Amino acid sequence: MSNLLIVTFKTIFFYFFIAFAYRIMGKREIGQLGVIDLIVSILIAELVAISIENVDSSIFITVVPITILVILEVVLAYVSIKSRKVRNFFDGKPSLIINKGIINYKEMVKQRYSIDDLLLQLRQQKIKSISEVEYAFLEINGQLSVFKYNPLIKRSNYPMPLIVDGIIQTTTLKNIKKSQEWLLSNLQNKNLNPKDVFYAFYKKPKIYIIKQSC
Repeated sequence: MSNLLIVTFKTIFFYFFIAFAYRIMGKREIGQLGVIDLIVSILIAELVAISIENVDSSIFITVVPITILVILEVVLAYVSIKSRKVRNFFDGKPSLIINKGIINYKEMVKQRYSIDDLLLQLRQQKIKSISEVEYAFLEINGQLSVFKYNPLIKRSNYPMPLIVDGIIQTTTLKNIKKSQEWLLSNLQNKNLNPKDVFYAFYKKPKIYIIKQSC
């Protein structure tokens, strides 16, 4: 009977403790978890399960490592916001799977993403055929973002950014058939360099720029 009470108490305690921990981490839904978030979630679940099973162990033996994991996750999330290199290292980058209606098989192989996976996610978005898709991106959380052809426009503008956090997106330049010199020249005309730019995207025939805040 005493063991049952201990298990019940631990279950209720960890329910509220984990709810509080996730509130601090600011999580919303599983589909939005990055690699670090997923690792922390799995470790927290394992620690709680072990603690509840071991009725003789102290709650604090589990509370301490969970607290450390929460602090580590919050710190890494903050660093990732400030540093794109750190963010790309842990979470990776979106992958262009379909470009102007053409499947990028090389990128699919690199991401270990099969044609069956692609067709499944297209069906889930009620898309009958690949021919309906102009662009498709495999996001870092595994979701497929799809840009369908506009029936009124033969070719729409490329939706990926040119500059993010001061870093030139060379893949985007390649796909829109522009050079870095072209981009730098446009920035120079505005008395800017890439480090001055927080976000920039191309909407033919203009480049739209959001400057870094001071």
